[in-house]
Amino acid sequence: MRVRNRIPFLRSGRPASGSRYATEARGLAAWLLLTFAAAATGGFAAANASDFYAQLLKPAWAPPAAVFGPVWSMLYFLMAVSAWLVWRVRGFASAPRTLALFIVQLAANALWSWLFFAWREGAWAFADVVLLWLLIAATIVAFWRVRSFAAALLLPYFAWVSFATALTYSTWQLNPRLLG
Repeated sequence: MRVRNRIPFLRSGRPASGSRYATEARGLAAWLLLTFAAAATGGFAAANASDFYAQLLKPAWAPPAAVFGPVWSMLYFLMAVSAWLVWRVRGFASAPRTLALFIVQLAANALWSWLFFAWREGAWAFADVVLLWLLIAATIVAFWRVRSFAAALLLPYFAWVSFATALTYSTWQLNPRLLG
């Protein structure tokens, strides 16, 4: 028996029994848990980010540090709901590549905080955010093929990471000593 058949939230998004709503609720909880676990992984690396961020020279259009938490919280929520909607339509068994792509972009997202804040590697952080941008674009295309609304929920994330890509590059260029 395959692993996904033993784990309820990885089964098809359309349960045969009358427990459809319970299964969908568990599925949503699982996608929220996975997405916010990635957020927490990145957040752990950025635990002291406010002090470091305050030291950096930033472009005039950089938002204040207080903006990032609320924006990212909303984006992670939208990302989880988006993945859940795809899972509901196709299930993990029917869409393993599509949902795996989502998981890979989550990993790239979490890695950025480690590269930028914990390890202070500006070039690698920029390379990672460019890769993340490409992975989000690919995820949007893949999700669009399954459920267009799920793809649309990722558009604010794509826009924010587009902005973050420019901000990462600019901040790295302004701080060659701090972001080696």
